[in-house]
Amino acid sequence: RNGEQLGIICEDNKYDFTLQEARNLKEIVIVKSGDEILIECNYQTLDRSQSTFVSLFFYLQTFHCF
Repeated sequence: RNGEQLGIICEDNKYDFTLQEARNLKEIVIVKSGDEILIECNYQTLDRSQSTFVSLFFYLQTFHCF
């Protein structure tokens, strides 16, 4: 906000795609007009020899936060 990062809202380092559930936040987070939210997702694909492609449906389902 105003060029300053406010902190991490939620972090899940043990996310399981087959067990999708909502997360309750410890505190209420107020998102104001002009705020930016960064969503980061890392895929472990070192065991694959070719590119990994995902569908638009997968992308929307995975990153639909609000």
